Amino acid sequence: MSKNPCIKVYEFDAGVCVGCGRSKREIKIWKKLDKSERFALLAEADMRLLAFQATGRRKSR
Repeated sequence: MSKNPCIKVYEFDAGVCVGCGRSKREIKIWKKLDKSERFALLAEADMRLLAFQATGRRKSR
């Protein structure tokens, strides 16, 4: 679960990466988070990605 979720898209929409769903701040602090914090962050990121997908803004590699 500690693997970095980055898919190397590096495009942002309203401050959120359209590749992984994390905010710029969340990307910056990723290495400092413990396992449970990362799990919670990924759950939030997944919700953002679903919203991007629903509006056709999701990017993938």
